Amino acid sequence: MLSLRVARGSVPSVLLRRLLVTVAAGGTGFLLLAALGYALGHPGDPAASSARLAWCAVPFAVAVQLSVAVSRAEPTGRLHSGLAAVGLGRNVVPLLAAATTALSCALGSTIALVVYLRLRGTAVEALGPELPLPFAGALVLLAAVPVLAAAASAAFLWPRGTAPSGPASADAEDPDALSAVTAPAGLPWGAALTAIGLAIEVTADDLRHSTATDLMPLPGGLGSAAPTVLAGWALIAAGMILAGPAVVYACGRLLAAVRPGALRLLAGRALQEEADRIGRPIGVLCAITAGGLAASQLYGTGDRRLGPLTGFAAALIVLCALATVLTAALEARRTREHSTAALVQLGASARLLRGAVGLRCATVLAVVVPVTALIAQLAASPLGV
Repeated sequence: MLSLRVARGSVPSVLLRRLLVTVAAGGTGFLLLAALGYALGHPGDPAASSARLAWCAVPFAVAVQLSVAVSRAEPTGRLHSGLAAVGLGRNVVPLLAAATTALSCALGSTIALVVYLRLRGTAVEALGPELPLPFAGALVLLAAVPVLAAAASAAFLWPRGTAPSGPASADAEDPDALSAVTAPAGLPWGAALTAIGLAIEVTADDLRHSTATDLMPLPGGLGSAAPTVLAGWALIAAGMILAGPAVVYACGRLLAAVRPGALRLLAGRALQEEADRIGRPIGVLCAITAGGLAASQLYGTGDRRLGPLTGFAAALIVLCALATVLTAALEARRTREHSTAALVQLGASARLLRGAVGLRCATVLAVVVPVTALIAQLAASPLGV
């Protein structure tokens, strides 16, 4: 009940972010139900049914990530004060965020069930025949996203260590805190995982020389792929995600290097401070983009056409990844409000602040876009068909 009251009093931007969570959970639930419907209609092909269910892990993961990002980005300053006034501790905020996330995801899962039941047995053959839907199985699949998203939100927001005595943005106002920002340690491990994945891709058997029994089915319309290919892509994606914060931090160091002016120094130090917050979502988006580019090079030729569910899943994954990056950027902007106000009081112009934002975005794009395209090209070139 408290989470519903908080939702009613939220500003439109917060409601929009929660709506995105509902859409992500609903789309993922729809894909899970479609996999269940396919299994019901093809009882003699358990391998294909299991593969369809396994591929739902990708939209499932990005939906949970978006839920966590939205929970982290919600302003909780006034909420902390209100809860403290009624005698509730700081541990209530993560639980309230988890309940709000669960409600948003449950709403999306309910909508997914209604839409699936309306479309089932119609022209959309991929949803499975109109057989009795097992209630227990459907309920377990639909409850997976709300439960795990709520648990992940509570885990990320749970207070750790001693609560700071000052405001949450004190570190952003303290120059010594800025100088104490340490570089994320994920770059060597991320580069190593990416290199191992590329090595596996290079040494994998050509798809033309693999028998049908050696291949694993891909989502509708993309054919099949060798297990070594999928393992290499998984390692490449994990490496890019792990290296994301370190790459963003390196962009900040690059901007602030070699006697920077006010613009470069402000943009570079802000990137270094925000590396942990926005680096991981950027890494996920880069991994998804690289996978899409590699798949388009491998399977984009010939008579292959994406199935309706595959296209829907691809659009859902891209939407969740983009929304997560934008949400993380909004969270970073909110944490900089006190620093921005202090800079304005010191005489910084709005043009300087806008220029710093544009320079940060341009620098990150200039680094991650060619790296992502290069990794996609290297991953796809040895396996061309």
